[in-house]
Formats: sequence, structure tokens, C-alpha cells
Amino acid sequence: MRHERARPAVLVGLSVATGWIAWSGVVLLLPVSLLFPVLWSMATSRKIAALIAAGYFLAASRGLPQGVAAFYQSDLWPGLLLWLCASLSFVVVHTILWTACARVQPFCYLAAILLLAVPPFGITGWAHPVTAAGILFSGWGWWGIAAMTAGLICLVTRVWPAFAMALVSVWLWSAATWTDPTLLGRWRGVDLHLGSSLGRETGLQRHRDLIQIVRGAASDEATFVALPESALGVWTPTVERQWVQGLNGTPATAIVGATVITEDGYDNVLVAISDWGGKVLYRQRMPVPGSMWQPWRAWLGQSGGARADFFANPIVELGERRVAPLICYEQLIVWPVLQSMLHDPDIILAVGNGWWTAGTSIVDIQRASVAAWARLFAKPLVVSFNT
Repeated sequence: MRHERARPAVLVGLSVATGWIAWSGVVLLLPVSLLFPVLWSMATSRKIAALIAAGYFLAASRGLPQGVAAFYQSDLWPGLLLWLCASLSFVVVHTILWTACARVQPFCYLAAILLLAVPPFGITGWAHPVTAAGILFSGWGWWGIAAMTAGLICLVTRVWPAFAMALVSVWLWSAATWTDPTLLGRWRGVDLHLGSSLGRETGLQRHRDLIQIVRGAASDEATFVALPESALGVWTPTVERQWVQGLNGTPATAIVGATVITEDGYDNVLVAISDWGGKVLYRQRMPVPGSMWQPWRAWLGQSGGARADFFANPIVELGERRVAPLICYEQLIVWPVLQSMLHDPDIILAVGNGWWTAGTSIVDIQRASVAAWARLFAKPLVVSFNT
């Protein structure tokens, strides 16, 4: 009897540890997330399943309250509220689909995997265990997704120990032979450490400094140079002229984050600039829900907030390369990556502006996620972050 009373607490405690360790920002620890479906299947009731899901997700996204507080320069309460709201999709899906019937559980968990990979539930589908496919099945591409999905389903069956041992063996082999994603010649991703001033301080000197960074990379034989999200601030004809003039005589093309103002809000974009001119290259498909994407404004007849177009521009062409861009939040969820991979790009370009995540593991998690996806599909990876 005492054992039965302690079991739920043990399961919830293990789910918290699973989320904390797997999503610590260390790429080789991502397979720890595969323990979650095992714990979920061991729940003795729907209530316990909900607590297991909540423990895993809240631990995995633990940096959110502190990050939101830093972003809004407020206390922790808004961040805590957003943290709990963000967990709803994950918890609700796993609660509703839980069943005590062992025969049905694999099908229910497959439904959970799919629902949390695509909108609407996938909008906050962070910490998805399928991300670990890049560690266990590096280079397998879509076959790796299939193998990972099959493995996750097997982990909620009664024979899960045998599959767990097999996956652990694969994990150990992968860890022993792991190599970081390859770099593409003449592409450079530049990390900046300008804090909250990036994108907010947009004076002439700041633009000159950024242009000089691009010119410096070009002198090192880089043809394409990526700078972080929001680096330009608002994209205007004046900014374009200044950059075109600044890059005059430089063979490199700069790929820089910016904001484009629209009639009803703004787009979070990447622009491509060279001495021949500038253009909007990519519009973010999924801005951060809440702080950027605020769909309720349109419902209330208000304007403002970033626009989302879930399945727009999965790849862009730059030079002779097909590029899969991922801006910040898109690196934490599943469908933007998979949608881009359907078009077989030549390179993954990941940028972000993570100054507000100081003291958390959010940027490390983003880097680990895109590294795993790049290894899964054997794609070169270019990364540029501001912290």
C-alpha cells in the first residue's frame, strides 16, 4: 500500500528530472527525453498523467519566467503566468489521450506526437522528444523520423525495457562518434554580445559597426555573412541605402535580422544586403506567442503584434543555395524544421536575439535543437545569436 502511494510522486519526480536534464542545452542529452513516454504510460490515472506531463514540460521550459521578466523588465509573475499558459497544450493533449488500456496506449501516444508537432497544439510544442532523432539517427533524414516515432511508440508498450536498452546502445554509440554539424565554405554566422541594445540602438554608429563586422568577415573570404535577429531594427529605405553604401566594393552578402512595419503590425524578417541592393529574404513563420504574435488583437479589432504565416516561405534561394531559415522561436518547435526539410534545402540558417535569456539555458537549448536537426538531415548549419 505504501509503495502504491509513493509511486505517483516518484513518477512525477522522474518526469521533472527528465525534462530538466534533456533540455539543459547539451545536445547529447536530448535522448533523455525518451524517458517521458515511459513515465506517462506508467501513470495510474489521468490525473497522474497530467502531473507527469506538467512536470516534464515545466522543467524543460524552466527558463521562461526569468526570461520574460528580463524582457519586460518586470517581476516574475507575468513570466510565471506565461509559463503555465504555455504548458497547457502539452498537458491537455497528454491528459486527454492517456488511457489505462495497454493495447490502445501506443495509438494514443502516436496521436500526441502528431498533435504536438503541428499547429494549433504544436504552436507551443516545445521539448518534443522526436528532436532526439538527430542524436540517435544522425544522417538518416526522414527514415530517422520514422525510426524515432516507432521507437517512441514502442516505449509505451509492455516490452519497453527491450526497446529502451536498444535505444541506449544506439545513444552510447552516437555519443562516442558524435561530430558537430558541418560548416559550409564561405558562409559565416557571427555571434554578437550587445545585449538589449541590439535592434533598439539604431544610430548611425551602430550600423557602421555592424557593417564593419560584415566587411571583416568578407576579408576572411566569406561570401555570405549572417547577423542575429533584429540587428537592423526597422528596415527602411534609409537603412538600406546606408548598408548598400557601406558594403560597396565588398563581395559579401549580409543576411541580417530586421523588422518590417505593416498596416496591422509588423513582420520579423531576414534581409539580404549587398552592394547591389537589399531585399526581404524571409518572413518568420512562427513568432513568439504572446510577446510577439498576438492574434487576439485582430479578434478585438486592434492592430499590432507580429504576423504569423505558419506554412509560408519554408526555404529561400540565395546565390546558388536553397536555405532553410529559422528565426529564434522556430528552432524550439517541430513543424517549421520539417516543413523546410520537405524542400531539401542545402543549408540551415538559424538566428536569434537571446539577450533576455541571460542566466537561463534557452539559447543553449535552441543551439542544441538546431544542431540535432542539422545532423539528422546531414545539412550544414550556420548560426548567429546575440546575447
